Amino acid sequence: MTLTRPPSTAVSTSVRPSRPKSMAAKLIPWLYLLVPLALLLVFTYLPVANMFWYSLTSWDGIDQEKKFVGLNNYIAIVTRPELFSVFFVGLYYLAGAAVQLVLALYFATLLSFNLKFRNFFKGVIFFPYLINGVAIGFVFLFFFQPGGSLDLTLQFLGLGDLARPWLGDPATANSSLAAVSVWRYLGLNVVLYIGAIQSINPDLFEAADLDGASPWQKFRYIIAPSIKRITGLTAILAISGSLSVFEIPFIMLGGANGTETFVIKTVKMAFANGKVGLASAMAVVLLIIVVVVTLIQRRLIKDDVDVA
Repeated sequence: MTLTRPPSTAVSTSVRPSRPKSMAAKLIPWLYLLVPLALLLVFTYLPVANMFWYSLTSWDGIDQEKKFVGLNNYIAIVTRPELFSVFFVGLYYLAGAAVQLVLALYFATLLSFNLKFRNFFKGVIFFPYLINGVAIGFVFLFFFQPGGSLDLTLQFLGLGDLARPWLGDPATANSSLAAVSVWRYLGLNVVLYIGAIQSINPDLFEAADLDGASPWQKFRYIIAPSIKRITGLTAILAISGSLSVFEIPFIMLGGANGTETFVIKTVKMAFANGKVGLASAMAVVLLIIVVVVTLIQRRLIKDDVDVA
C-alpha cells in the first residue's frame, strides 16, 4: 500500500504586493530621532567643532577677536616641557588601572560562584563607586596625613618605620592618589565582570567539572575567552580614565607636589592663565589619543563571531 498525499483543500490566497510606504511613514522614525539628534548636535558635535577652531587661535576666552595662529598651539604642547611632561603623571594611574583590572577580575570570579556572604561583599566593593568624589578626596586627606589613619595602622602592625608624608613627598604623592582611584573605581569593574561571567552558559562549567578541570583551567579556557568584550571595554575605560584624571588629584592637592595631570593643566591654562586657545589644543590632543587607543584596542581584541 502506497501512501499518497491527499489533495490540498486549503484555500489558495494570492499574495498582495506590498504597498510602497507613504512619505509620512518614512518620516516617522526620523521624527523620533529628531530630538536626540538635535541634542547630540548642539551639546556634543558643535562644541567639539568650536574646540578645534579655538585650538587654532590665541583666544583668551574674553575678547571677541580670535587671532588665528595655525598649529602654533600644538607645536607648543610638544616643545614646551611643562606642558608635555604632565602626560607622564598619567602613567601612575595607568599602572593603577592595570592593578585594578586584575583585582576586579579576581574578585568577580570569586563572587560569581557559591561563596558565603557574596552579596554582602559585592555591596562592600561597589559602595565606594557611589560616594561623591569630593567626599572621597577629603576622607583620604585625613587618611594620608602625618599621624593619620594609615600611619596609625602601620604602627599597630609594627611597621611604623614605613610612615612618611604620603602626600607631601613627590616620590609617593602620585602613587597614593592612584591608589585612591583604584579603591574608588574597583567596584564598577567588578560589577561589569560579574555580569559577563554570569552570562556564560552554566553547562560549560558542568562539563568542565565532569572532565576534572581545575579552577585555573576553567578560568583560562571558559571564563577568559567568554569575557573578551567586557575586557576590551574595561581596558578602554581604564586607559581613557588614566589619561583624563582630574577629580581626585585636584581636590586633594590641586596638582601640587608633581601631581598635576594633563586635565588639571588644561583647566588651569584655560581659566587661570586665560589661554583658551592653547587649552583647547591640549583637549584636542587628549581626544585624539583616546580615539587612537580605542581603535588600537579594537584591532587587538576582536570579537569572535560564531557562524552556525
